Amino acid sequence: MVLDFPYSMFLAPSLAFFLSFFSILWLLKRKADWVLDQPNARSLHTVPVPRVGGVCLLFGTMVAWFCFSAIMPFTVLLGVALLMVISLIDDIWHAPVWCRLLIHAVAAAWFAVVLLFNTYDWSVVLCVIIAVIWMSNLYNFMDGSDGLAGGMTVIGFGYYGLIAFWAGDYNFAMINFSIAAAAVAFLLHNFHPARVFMGDAGSVPLGYLAAVLGVLGWLNQLWTIWVPLLVFSPFIADATVTLTKRLFHGKKIWQAHREHYYQRLVQSGFGHRNTALSAYALMLMAGASATWINGQDMVVQQWVMMMWGGVYLAAMMIADRSLKSFSDRG
Repeated sequence: MVLDFPYSMFLAPSLAFFLSFFSILWLLKRKADWVLDQPNARSLHTVPVPRVGGVCLLFGTMVAWFCFSAIMPFTVLLGVALLMVISLIDDIWHAPVWCRLLIHAVAAAWFAVVLLFNTYDWSVVLCVIIAVIWMSNLYNFMDGSDGLAGGMTVIGFGYYGLIAFWAGDYNFAMINFSIAAAAVAFLLHNFHPARVFMGDAGSVPLGYLAAVLGVLGWLNQLWTIWVPLLVFSPFIADATVTLTKRLFHGKKIWQAHREHYYQRLVQSGFGHRNTALSAYALMLMAGASATWINGQDMVVQQWVMMMWGGVYLAAMMIADRSLKSFSDRG
């Protein structure tokens, strides 16, 4: 089925929304033990919650792509499939770290080599591989509080779709709007108090898509390379700084923990709901800045990126001091 704009722009996301929403309802009614995320010492939840809601999100998205003949490189679809499979195995049986990282590397390398190697220098290809692997994992790291990763998915891919729409690339806009719409359906079940979690099978492929669609938009000249970095900068900044600090303190960065800024905010008494709403405001502002700089020259874009770097640095310094005071009082 191929429909011209504006019908596919509305119908594809609508289909993604309804398929995701009702497949999550079906999942919740089954209440199978194998899908439950049992709380532990590092969790922010206190009761078992189904953890594969991200599979339903991606199911709705990919069916919508298929039904409306979305033009997507096969390498991207293969990468999503590989990451869904290994991440679902990890959700259920806990796959070894080396095995997960190997599949992440294969998916990233396959995408970068196939689409970039004949046009760009090997150093660009290597940087893209590292960025895709990192984005796949940091999205998973940031999926630890009710509504947070779901909101980032709605806002981040929503901005991708909006910029593509304004540029006249309706196929690419439809692809991203479908992800955002499916994420809205997921968020209706995931906002605090969450009845379902995204799970690795949802967060890892979504992180992969955030990276590869960002690169594809750059290759198709829809935006500069700074735009996807700024759109998803709230996740990138928190995860990168937190993991860097853990590395400097000699901690194992691949182990689960509760040291991300959003986790510390929730534990400080700010709560899941306030943390998510505050993050949404930050995501909306970062995305709006990214949309604006896309029409500016490169010098302006670099200055805006540095400004946002300063904002994140200042916010983290204030948070470190405030949260340390809270911890000392506790």
